[in-house]
Amino acid sequence: MLGLALSTPAGAEARDISRDTLAPNDGWAAADGGTTGGSTAGRSAGGAAMGGGASAAPSWLVAPPLSASLERGDPHRGGAAYRYSPAPLRGAAEPLRDISRDALPPNDGWAAADGGTTGGSTADEAHVFTVRNRSELVRALDGGSATPKIIKVAGTIDANTDDDGNRLTCADYATDGYSTREYLAAYDPRTWGSAKPSGPQEEARQASAARQAERIELTVGSNTTIVGLADARNTAVLKGASLQLKGADNVIIRNLELRDAYDCFPVWQPNTGGLGDWKTAYDNIWLRGATHVWIDHVTVSDKGHPDEKEPTHFGRNYLRHDGLLDITNASDLVTVSWSRFADHDKAMLIGNGDTATGDRGKLRVTLHHNEFESVVQRAPRVRFGQVHLYNNRYVVPADAHDHRYSIGVSTESAIYAENNAFHTPGHIEAADLVKSWNGTALHQSGTLFNGYPVDLLAINNAYNSGSERDLTADVGWTPTLHTKIDSAATADRAVARGAGAGRVP
Repeated sequence: MLGLALSTPAGAEARDISRDTLAPNDGWAAADGGTTGGSTAGRSAGGAAMGGGASAAPSWLVAPPLSASLERGDPHRGGAAYRYSPAPLRGAAEPLRDISRDALPPNDGWAAADGGTTGGSTADEAHVFTVRNRSELVRALDGGSATPKIIKVAGTIDANTDDDGNRLTCADYATDGYSTREYLAAYDPRTWGSAKPSGPQEEARQASAARQAERIELTVGSNTTIVGLADARNTAVLKGASLQLKGADNVIIRNLELRDAYDCFPVWQPNTGGLGDWKTAYDNIWLRGATHVWIDHVTVSDKGHPDEKEPTHFGRNYLRHDGLLDITNASDLVTVSWSRFADHDKAMLIGNGDTATGDRGKLRVTLHHNEFESVVQRAPRVRFGQVHLYNNRYVVPADAHDHRYSIGVSTESAIYAENNAFHTPGHIEAADLVKSWNGTALHQSGTLFNGYPVDLLAINNAYNSGSERDLTADVGWTPTLHTKIDSAATADRAVARGAGAGRVP
């Protein structure tokens, strides 16, 4: 049931008008004794009007408290007119809760280990910032310093802007004679072959890419909390930005939408097999050697520029985006919770190389209560890490452009997956959900596939035995750091309602 919320200009103060009577001489209703309404009604102990022995009105009939005075909002006195509007389902009439000093709760995944994750919760008031544009955000980040800091993002911040806030396009970044048309002509495999691109156009591409990177790559240092001032009515968005956590420790990112980390200058990477691919540079969030990181209630997508709408060059899709969230280079002790990853190709990579043996013993990550919707692959793909994957929701829409797999089992990965729910159209089978490259094991239990319980491990081994080695169920560890693990069905409903930015309880 929707309530009716009375809205008025910001700053108006509430005044109780419930016992007001009609002013003298205010029209015909002032005649013959005037009009007083229920102003003489008695009160119950709880304060509600309770005339005689009548019972209180049911809660769904009671209007919410008025949020303004008539004097401040009366349009006849220069104020804005009142208007009734449906109250949001999540109680947006309440003030936005300040989550900026929250720490990760105990036992909430790998980021709770070894002292936990507190972000910038100890920041002094001089290092608490509310930012509304790129320049303010850059100043608040302080070059990636380790000083405890809290950064509150208000509204939409576009990283592709100059210091005066003017929008920058790909043409503004292009330099040294770079041209997409000339680049394509120079490195067409039919004439260039399979050699790595070199020469004037590749050099110009690199110089142009460096100009864009200078604007959109934003370094996040240790002891930092970044939160969006987002709720059911307000959004907090980082558009076109790539948050870079390089060797950072103790970072929290919450209640924020990150969208469209668009690469203006993809590079062509040929190979000896005759086909190459387009390589892009920017993840919306990239952890490299980062530790103790909590990412919660974020929404990450390609919103505005889906790669499937890009043209094809050299027989390959002209990609503009890399990962939504990549966790690489021995990053460790990470929890990703109640977040939404959508409308993207390669969503999440944990471990970026089969030969990166320095990742052994690292890449410990918990993913819980997240939604992956319209994601082609890597949800996630894992190398080396001990990854706990529980109570997540996967949705492949009927009109999805492509789907390759959801869970990628790669070199020395140890994925413990339990109580996850998958929704797919008829042409996507349970055997399409897991893909293995040199993987050896996958623990799975409690999986729901279109509402039915399935054993992903048994299905994978039965359907892919001809092309991949069978996976065992022994991943060598059992998670101990986690919140309550619900059934897949219960979690599925909760995640559909509660994952993503603007939905922090």
